[in-house]
Amino acid sequence: MQVIVDNLDVFGRGVWGTVTLFFWATLGSLVLGTILAVFRISPSAALRAFGTTYVNVFRNTPLTLIIVFCVLCLPTLGITFGVGTATQYRLYAILALVAYTSTFVCEAVRSGINTVPVGQAEAARAIGLPFTGVLRLVVLPQAFRAVVPPLGSVLNALLKNTSVASAASNFELISALRNLVEQNGNAVISVLIGITVAYMLLAGVLFAGVGLLERALSRNGARA
Repeated sequence: MQVIVDNLDVFGRGVWGTVTLFFWATLGSLVLGTILAVFRISPSAALRAFGTTYVNVFRNTPLTLIIVFCVLCLPTLGITFGVGTATQYRLYAILALVAYTSTFVCEAVRSGINTVPVGQAEAARAIGLPFTGVLRLVVLPQAFRAVVPPLGSVLNALLKNTSVASAASNFELISALRNLVEQNGNAVISVLIGITVAYMLLAGVLFAGVGLLERALSRNGARA
C-alpha cells in the first residue's frame, strides 16, 4: 500500500471529488424525487402524467448516456453556467446524477406514501386541509419514516454511480485510480485495493448515518 501513502494528494483529491458529487447529487435527488412522488399521486392528471413519463424515461435510460447528453448536448442548447470548464463539467455530472437517481427516490417515497393508511388522509381532508396540507402535515412525515432503509440503498447506488462521472472529465476515485495506475503500473493491485477500501469506508459512513436517522425517526414516531 506504499503507493497510496506516496500519492495521498491524488488519492485524497479523488475521495473529495466523490464526496462532493455524492453530496450535491443526494440533495438534488431527494428534492426532485419527492416532488416527482407528489406529482405521481397528485389529483391533477397532467402532473401524474408528467411524473410517470419522467420516471419511466430516465429510470430506463443508462446513466452514462444521460451524462454524455448533459456534457455534449446542453452546451449546444445554450445551457451553460458561466463558470470554469472543470466546474461546469462537475455541474453537468451532478445534473445527470440527479436526473437519474431522483426517479428511484421517487419510487421509494411513493411506496412509503402507500403505507400511510388511507383513512388518515381522508380524515385530514374532512377537516378542510388542502392536498398540499395533507401531504405536508400527515402523509409525508409518516412516509419518510418508512422509506429511510430503501432510500439508504438508493443512495448507496448513487455513491457508486459517481464513478461514471469520470467519463465527463470529473476527478473522483475512479479518476484517481486511472491516474495512479498509469504512474505505478506495477502496483495496480495495491491501487485497486486502496480504491475499494475507500468506497467501502464511504458506504460504511453512509449506512451508519442512515441507521442513526432511522432510529431517530422511530423514536420521534413512537413519542408522537
